[in-house]
Amino acid sequence: MDNERKIIVFIATSADGYIARHDGSVDWLHRKKATSDYGMTAFQKSIDAIIFGRRTFDEAVERFGGKVEAFTDPKSKITNYVITHRPGKNLPGLEFVSESAESFAKRLRKQKGKNIWMMGGGKVIASFLDAGQIDELMVFVIPTLIGEGIPLIAPGKRDLNLELHDTKTWPDGVVKLHYKVLPRENKKGKAKKSR
Repeated sequence: MDNERKIIVFIATSADGYIARHDGSVDWLHRKKATSDYGMTAFQKSIDAIIFGRRTFDEAVERFGGKVEAFTDPKSKITNYVITHRPGKNLPGLEFVSESAESFAKRLRKQKGKNIWMMGGGKVIASFLDAGQIDELMVFVIPTLIGEGIPLIAPGKRDLNLELHDTKTWPDGVVKLHYKVLPRENKKGKAKKSR
């Protein structure tokens, strides 16, 4: 279905492939003043839902001074979903989800709306990729090496092909890599879809 909602990873990584330090810190993202928002404003207009892993959500709440209310603004048209085995209290605009990546994604895609931002982290991105439920990856490579941390995608046995859709560079060295995730092939070489 061409008009089906897409689940899109929109994320920054260090040049060595990490989305955060082991403690969740993203201090390395705060470099000299950026002259661009790297397409963030346009992207945010294209979505009305955000998927977080629990650790990523907890880190985001901490950045907002520990206020969950930052994710429950009644004026916002964004619904935040937190994938977790430790559910919290659902609030307007905030839902804790314990179901599998595949069943949750299928449920979300059936709802009317805009595209869905897969915020991360690496484990939740991996679980949705492994379930065949990521459509695109927009990875912004920051010209910084941090040596170790949380990888973009948690390690696992997977063979997925990507198709390069677009690239863009900025004068400060940031590079955007925009990929479409191709359907997996079954053992007979035919593409199979999970959705």
